[in-house]
Amino acid sequence: MTSDTLELQDIDKRRQADQAYDAIETLIATLQLRPGAPVVESELIARIGLGRTPTREALMRLVANGLIAQLPRRGLLVSDILIAEHLDLLEARRVLERLIACCSARRATPAQRSALMACALQMAGAAERQDLETYMRVDQVLDRVNHAASRNRFAVAAVLPMIIQCRRFWFAYRHHGDVAEGARCHQRLAEAIAGGDGEAAARASDALIDHLRVFAQQVIE
Repeated sequence: MTSDTLELQDIDKRRQADQAYDAIETLIATLQLRPGAPVVESELIARIGLGRTPTREALMRLVANGLIAQLPRRGLLVSDILIAEHLDLLEARRVLERLIACCSARRATPAQRSALMACALQMAGAAERQDLETYMRVDQVLDRVNHAASRNRFAVAAVLPMIIQCRRFWFAYRHHGDVAEGARCHQRLAEAIAGGDGEAAARASDALIDHLRVFAQQVIE
C-alpha cells in the first residue's frame, strides 16, 4: 500500500468523523437529543448511518466541547442548557469572534469571500420563508467558511464550543428571536469580510453578538 493511499484513507476517516460530529451536533442543537438524555453509542450509529470509529471520535469531541457530559457510573448524557451563564459566554465569544472576523477580512481567498456572501443570501431567504432548518444549516456553513478564512486555529478552537452552545440556546428559545434581524447581522458581517474591511468586520461581529445578547436577555427576563 502506497503512502498516497494511506494519506487518502486518513483523509476519508477524518471526513467521516466530521460528518458524524456534524450529525450528532445537529441532533443536540435541534433538541432531537434533549438535555439530560442518555447518549447510547449503538443507537447513534444506527441513527446517523456512520461507523463506530467516527462516531466515537465525534462523541469525544462533543465531550470536550461541553455538549455531552461524561459522568461516573452514568455514562454519557447530553449536557444541560445553562441559562444563567449564557450572557458570560456571549461576552467571551465577542472577543474571539471579533478577532476571527478581522483575520478573515485580511486573509480570506476570493472563493471564501464569495462563499460567505452566498451563505448570507441563503440565510436571508431562509429567514424570509421562516425555514429555520435551512437557516441553521447555512449558518453553520457560514461559520465554517469564516473560520477557515481566518487561518487562526487557536481562536477557532476556543470559539467553537461557545458557538455550539449558542446554536442550541437559540433553537430552544427561538420563539423569542428575530430571525430576519439575525440574517441581516450575518449579511453585514459577510459583506465586511468580503470587502476586506477589518474594522467594518469587527463592528459587524460586535453587532451580531449584540443581537444574540438582546435575544438572550429576552429569554432570561
